[in-house]
Amino acid sequence: MSKNLRFKILHVMNLVIFTALIFLNGCAQKTIPPADFILLNGKVYTVDSSNPWAGALVITGNKITAVCKKDSQARRYIGDGTRVIDLDGKFVTPGIIDGHVHFNRAGALINDANLMTVSDEKGLKKEIQRIVGILDAGEWIAEGLWGAYEQWALGDTGEKTKEKKEPWRPTRYMIDDLTPDNPCLICRFDYKEWLANTAALKAAGLEKGGVEGMEMGEEGKPTGVIHRPSPAFEKLSKARKPKSHKRLLDENRAGLRALREAGIVEIHDIATPDQTARFIELQENGELTCRVWLRPDLSRGAEMKEKGLTMGLHPKTEKKDMWLRYGALKGYIDGIMGTHGALFFEPYDDQPDNYGHWRRHTSDDPEYKEGNMEKMYTLIKVGLEAGFVPNVHAIGTRGVAEMLDLYERLKREGADLKGFRVIHAQVVRPQDFPRFKALGVIAEVNPYHISDDMRWMEERIGHERCKGAYAFKSLLDYEAMLSFGSDWPGTSAALYHMHPRYLIYAAVARKTLKGTPEGGWFPEQRISVEEAIKAYTINNANACFEDDVRGSLEVGKLADITVFDRNLLEIPEEELLEVEVVFTIIDGKVVFEKK
Repeated sequence: MSKNLRFKILHVMNLVIFTALIFLNGCAQKTIPPADFILLNGKVYTVDSSNPWAGALVITGNKITAVCKKDSQARRYIGDGTRVIDLDGKFVTPGIIDGHVHFNRAGALINDANLMTVSDEKGLKKEIQRIVGILDAGEWIAEGLWGAYEQWALGDTGEKTKEKKEPWRPTRYMIDDLTPDNPCLICRFDYKEWLANTAALKAAGLEKGGVEGMEMGEEGKPTGVIHRPSPAFEKLSKARKPKSHKRLLDENRAGLRALREAGIVEIHDIATPDQTARFIELQENGELTCRVWLRPDLSRGAEMKEKGLTMGLHPKTEKKDMWLRYGALKGYIDGIMGTHGALFFEPYDDQPDNYGHWRRHTSDDPEYKEGNMEKMYTLIKVGLEAGFVPNVHAIGTRGVAEMLDLYERLKREGADLKGFRVIHAQVVRPQDFPRFKALGVIAEVNPYHISDDMRWMEERIGHERCKGAYAFKSLLDYEAMLSFGSDWPGTSAALYHMHPRYLIYAAVARKTLKGTPEGGWFPEQRISVEEAIKAYTINNANACFEDDVRGSLEVGKLADITVFDRNLLEIPEEELLEVEVVFTIIDGKVVFEKK
């Protein structure tokens, strides 16, 4: 080899080494910044169609930094202060968003009397004793709603209508020994009969009886049973001590605890002004462990416009806030199925003269007139001018059709119907299914209603109309967007669960909690677990105009995450009811960890 050739080879080698050193030095300078939080070894269902599955998530601050197929990719982000959790194969989804909650009532069924499944003395005593252990002396025990499941037990399908029987009736003597320091005024689920204990009767000056509306026993003494409306009930109502602010906050805390234990990262709440004020207080105290999208009453559109408030703004700071902010305005068309109030084109099978009833279009409508859709139209227009979309309760076939007609009118006038919802959409006519997609209107549905309501649905509206009841598959076949909500805690006639396992099970199996009927109730309307999760996550983020920042597990989106103890996509449907939440993560912080 010539000297000149050796020189050229050495020169080239030196250049290669020099280039490599520069490259390595550059890599060292571009080290990956450490993350705050990493989830490893999971089955991550992202709900991102371009990247549906992953094994690990990397979180920095309140956002997702990386979605990794392999743990090794995520481990590069580990630093001295990084919290690392090995999920051991557990199932991960975007944070569950509950699209329909009545939060101001939810805590009362936890920290106050819940008698909905009670229809005997033993059950009454057990529940009242539980509540006495929670409340301070002097606090009133309220509501209760006994007998809601007396005719049909929890989990009944209604296939065999039971012989009607006289409803169970309590007396004050059943609870007096348990409640010497707590006046008690509790009601039957239809609010027609109430029970007052001796302490309550004394507070109202009714211990001797003799006032209209009181039932008297054989010895001429009050039994404690009070009829409503009546002068006796009015006296008791005036004597009843309102709940203290502390007690209401404690109920809220109980509700928030239940939500985080269920993996729920956000609720779309049917907001009342007093509850909104408590949300603000809880947030300021650092106790708000769930995002809240407030839905004030439709009647408040003009008030909101005057105050300069609109969707997305915090009710106190009037600034953008992803934890507590105003959402849509909530209105009403008709009543509910549980009280034969849902509005139909044909009468109820078991009440041939009843077609249901029009409901006041707002919760405080003083000018209500039957079927006054012009007033509903005006209220919606005022809300739209203030920057609020309408979300309107409509349950029966006529209620749903009337609402779709009104939305269609607004669209013809040039309104953008993005975010408009028909709330519940429980019973839909065949010709109305395609209208949801055509109008771009969201069907906000409540899957657990299937498991509960089937006990009396066919008795009330017959088999044929029930084909359109909770018809989620038909809605999806016509490309409607489904938004899942629990309607927690329920109505006076029904107790609704909000844990996602119940809603997903109901949508997928269409059975009661007892696993009946075999094959499911109208099984052609069953949907998949994947479709249910989508309705619970990205669809609900879309429904409040925030799917660009949350609702799926993607880089740059908010780190709202729910971790389940097993893979919802692989387990048998009956096992869905056994699913537990292991972690609830909101804004990159663990708010619940199952011990």
